[in-house]
This record gives sequence, C-alpha cells and structure tokens, in this order.
Amino acid sequence: MPLSPKTKRNISRIIPFGVIWLLTGWVFLITEFVATRNQAVVSETDITLTLPVFIYASIAITIVGLFVGTLEMVYLEKHFRKNSLRSKIFYKFLVYLVLFIVIIAINYPIAASLEQGISISSPEVWGRTKKFFLSITFLNTLFQLSISLFVSLIYAAISENLGHHVFLNFFTGKYHKPVVETRIFMFLDMKSSTTIAEALGHVRYFKLLQEYYDLMSDPIVNCQGEVYQYIGDEIVISWKLEKGLANANCIRCFFEIQDRLQSKRDRFLKNYGFEISFKAGLHYGEVTIGEVGALKKEIVFTGDVLNTTARIQSRCNQLKSDLLISGKLREALPSNSFIFKSHGMIELRGKDQKEQLFTVTL
Repeated sequence: MPLSPKTKRNISRIIPFGVIWLLTGWVFLITEFVATRNQAVVSETDITLTLPVFIYASIAITIVGLFVGTLEMVYLEKHFRKNSLRSKIFYKFLVYLVLFIVIIAINYPIAASLEQGISISSPEVWGRTKKFFLSITFLNTLFQLSISLFVSLIYAAISENLGHHVFLNFFTGKYHKPVVETRIFMFLDMKSSTTIAEALGHVRYFKLLQEYYDLMSDPIVNCQGEVYQYIGDEIVISWKLEKGLANANCIRCFFEIQDRLQSKRDRFLKNYGFEISFKAGLHYGEVTIGEVGALKKEIVFTGDVLNTTARIQSRCNQLKSDLLISGKLREALPSNSFIFKSHGMIELRGKDQKEQLFTVTL
C-alpha cells in the first residue's frame, strides 16, 4: 500500500532529526576520544570507545533523534502550537528531560555490558549504572544530549516558520540561481472578508484567520500542494505541473478545503458569528524562481501566470463561481469526475488577450 502524501511529508521532516543527532553525537564521541586518548577519565563510570560501543552508540543516537523528531512533528508541534516561544521551550524541555533520563537508564547498562563483555543482568553492570547516575559523567551526557536537542529544535523552528519545502530549498541552494519551472497556481480568497474583519475587530479576525488557515493544512498536504504565500485573507498554493495534474490534485484540493471548512461550520458560527466561505482561481504556466533580498532572504516566483491567476480569481463574483480555472488548465487535466461549465472567452483586467474560463463543480 503506497504511503499517503502526509505520511511522506512527516517522514521527510523526521529524517533530518536522525541525521542531526548522529552528526552531533559523532562530534562529541570523536572529541572525547581525541581529548582523553580513549582512556576512561572516571574509570568507574566512563565507557571506553571500542568499535562495538561506537557502532551501538551511533545506532542508538540515530534512533533517539528519529524518536525526538517523531514526537516533535507528530505530537508536540501540534500540542504547543498556540504557546509562546518561551513557554513552548520550557514545557518541551521538561518533556525531553524526563525522556532523556529514561533513555539513558535503558542504554547505559547495555553499553556497559558490551564494553565489559558480560551479561546485562550482572550485578557489576547495575552497580556501575548506579554510580553513573551519581557522577559528573551523567551530567556531561545530559549536556551533550541537550546540545543535540537544541540544534534539532532550531531546525524544527526554522522548518515550521519557513515551510519544510522552502527550508530544504534554501539549505540545498536549489534556487540560489534563478530556475524556470512550470507550475500550477491557486489564488484562494475568503468571501466577505472586509465585512467580517470590521465586525470582529483586528484581534478576533486574526484568530479567525489562524483557524481558517490551520484547517487548510491537511487538504493541501494530501493534495501535494505547497503554500507559496499568505496575503491577508488570501492564500496562494502552488504545485509542480505533474503533481498538480496527477489525480487532479489542484482541483481536489479546493473541494477538500471546502469540505473541511464545512465540517467546522458550527464552530465558526459559535466563535465568530459568521459562516466562512471562499472562492478561487486556477491557472498554470512558466515561472522564474529564485532567492531575493539582502536584509531578508525569500524565495520568489515571478511570471505572467501569477498575474493571470489573480485576474481569473477576481472574476469569480461576476461569473457567480466559487472555482474558476483557465481553458489551458482544463485541457491539461486528466480524465476526472468533476463538472466543467464554460463561460466562453472572458476579458481579464490588464490582459490583451481573452481567456477561456470554466467553473468547476462536483
């Protein structure tokens, strides 16, 4: 059974934790090896770095990193999303402190038994373990684990704020030099946003937007989309052409967001007094993608397709349509069960040529 896009995304976000923990672990192991010439400084608690110990430590560190990544991405990130950065760090520190002590309590006896070549059930192993927890070596181990945790949490924070795909693109330098790609864009805009904002005030309206955008996350991931920009009450979603066309992902995304929002209709009515709906325009074409900015780096898309998609979306009200797509995109889509209604050739503001537009419904 193939993995879902959400599962693939989670795996791709978790793997760097394992890599970070392995690399930082190697740094500490090699540094100690060189500094102590592989002699136990505190003979009763230190473990000599033999090849079996090194292999076991590398595997254990990587597994711990992957476990931390899974805990961070799947549970803690969601659980502490609404907390301030300070409280988020404090509570996560407590969670990981308990976790680390448990991990050390499990792994130290195993490493000690490997080094000495005796059974893990030996009283000598457990006597040494007790001395370890009362020694400076234990505090040093906690310090090393804290450094690995700090680096991985920095990665998690940057990944969360930039977006996983954007972070990887910055890290790999994919768009350091301008690159031309063919992409599908969806400009999705909340209906009656000005009226809602005036009624709720700035703070409550901002909270509504947070909930509104959070609800879109799973449908966007499930349909292999990428968030390009949040512009007030408008979101711009992008796909590489092949991903957006596959299974009509770019169209399915709109209706999955619509279904998700409809399922939370009562909650929005109760909390804000409004039923939230939206409209969207879709089109595809070539864009140039690259890094811009000196004071702040950003990956920017430029091309006529962006302007055209925005103009298509602006026609939704006039054509009484929730979802408008270009004729060009309609022709590129594979066979599907959606219903397409042609509006003929429509003039778009600021464009010399008319564009054939279609309303899409279920």
